[in-house]
Amino acid sequence: MSKIYETTVTNTGGRTGEVISSDGKFSLKISSPTLNLEGTTNPEQLFAAGYSSCFNGALQAVMAKNKVSFKTNVTAKVALHNNGELNFNISVDLQVEIIGADKEIAEKLMHEADLVCPYSKALKNNVEVTLSLK
Repeated sequence: MSKIYETTVTNTGGRTGEVISSDGKFSLKISSPTLNLEGTTNPEQLFAAGYSSCFNGALQAVMAKNKVSFKTNVTAKVALHNNGELNFNISVDLQVEIIGADKEIAEKLMHEADLVCPYSKALKNNVEVTLSLK
């Protein structure tokens, strides 16, 4: 396995704190989604941003491999669940839009992207992920 990128982000203060990248490219205030504090984001939003971006990148790679080109949008809806005392988990609904592709081609591309996306691979058999076409 050949590493192509690595990043480091540090959190201080947990869900009412801050995350800072080691390269200084970003520093974000964090709060629990239930607090809804102005000027903050939360881990679930950051996860949704990462997964939707990664999946769309995988979709672009799959399209290039298949020698097709469509405009794409990927929306990630991430839900936080409380299953009892200190038993939390997330679920993800990925909505994939492949503009101009017929349904059969769009479904094929979406499922191929799911097989190569690093986030999808990491979540497989651990997080409930629903894929759907917009």
